[in-house]
Amino acid sequence: MPVINRIAGLAPEMKAWRRHLHAHPELGFDCHATAAFVVERLRAAGVDEIHEGLATSGVVALIRGREPGPVIGLRADMDALPMDEDTGAAHASTVPGRMHACGHDGHTTMLLGAATYLAETRNFAGTVALIFQPAEENGGGGQVMVAEGVMDRFDIGRVYALHTLPGLPVGHFQTTPGPILAAVDDFRIDITGRGGHAAMPQESRDPIIAACALVQALQTIVSRNADPREDLVLSVTQVHAGSADNVIPATAVVRGTLRTFLPGMRAMARARMEAVILGTALAHGVEAGLTFIEGYPPTVNDPAETAFAAEVAAGIAPTNPEGMRDMGAEDFAFMLEARPGAYLYIGNGDTPGVHNPGFDFDDEAALYGASFFATLAERALPLG
Repeated sequence: MPVINRIAGLAPEMKAWRRHLHAHPELGFDCHATAAFVVERLRAAGVDEIHEGLATSGVVALIRGREPGPVIGLRADMDALPMDEDTGAAHASTVPGRMHACGHDGHTTMLLGAATYLAETRNFAGTVALIFQPAEENGGGGQVMVAEGVMDRFDIGRVYALHTLPGLPVGHFQTTPGPILAAVDDFRIDITGRGGHAAMPQESRDPIIAACALVQALQTIVSRNADPREDLVLSVTQVHAGSADNVIPATAVVRGTLRTFLPGMRAMARARMEAVILGTALAHGVEAGLTFIEGYPPTVNDPAETAFAAEVAAGIAPTNPEGMRDMGAEDFAFMLEARPGAYLYIGNGDTPGVHNPGFDFDDEAALYGASFFATLAERALPLG
């Protein structure tokens, strides 16, 4: 079954919704205007209940089917990124330094389109919980919603989400069972030496030399400590030190990110980092300390729910149910820790990648995404 006819008929409205959201991006938990727009659309659609203010600006709406039954959750994220846009589109961001560069405007639109259809037809037995979440990009809004008891409060038994994927043909779907996105941890290493005149290095303990050695040594964790059959990424992304050409500074800072899928790999990498930092510091006569900031856990798809969701998607557009997993991260992971479910990608075509100033969500993809959400609800909660 391709795009649902009723949803195809919503194309002009969904395009207008998406472009309005794109032009008015909000960050983190401060998605109040976006949430108000969502609530306005949900009321017009005729959903049964609307709950506001979850995780500061999140929204959960309920649509009850024609018969009693269980509850499934469909999730969309609402927040944008703190970056300038360079698309040149007529609907480009009107707020300097903010941009919907990850497709969350499209994700919200897809779920609003599905809500409109489901509220009109109600061809299912049970309840659909529509979850509009803030702060996916930074702050872990999904974690906050779970901690606030969203899954228990609304008795959600299963939960699903879609995310745009540039490079995949428009409207096509891709997913994979098990881990699909990595755990993300950040780290900061503070190095303290002894500053001095650059012309007399023997009187100093140079933290820059130690930092350079440390950056190289950390890479041996991936190349020599990790099982090459498992995934591990350790990227140093910042090195800060010094303020003048003729001064050896007293301190340096090294920062970066660690990405893993398996808890054992995560623990090994952290332990080896501590050992490498200690050894490098001793070798260079400086002091160094690690601050390890645990972030999102891996996003792990339930195999049975993923197979089911991929089957639904395949009835709408070509679908790869065994696609590649990715070293990116996603706070939908917290919802999948709380309930079984699945995370899928929807194609955005040959466009710039996400988090790129030239990225824009393809409005045609929203029709496929809304059809997927609507069909999934009807298949997961069958009448009779």
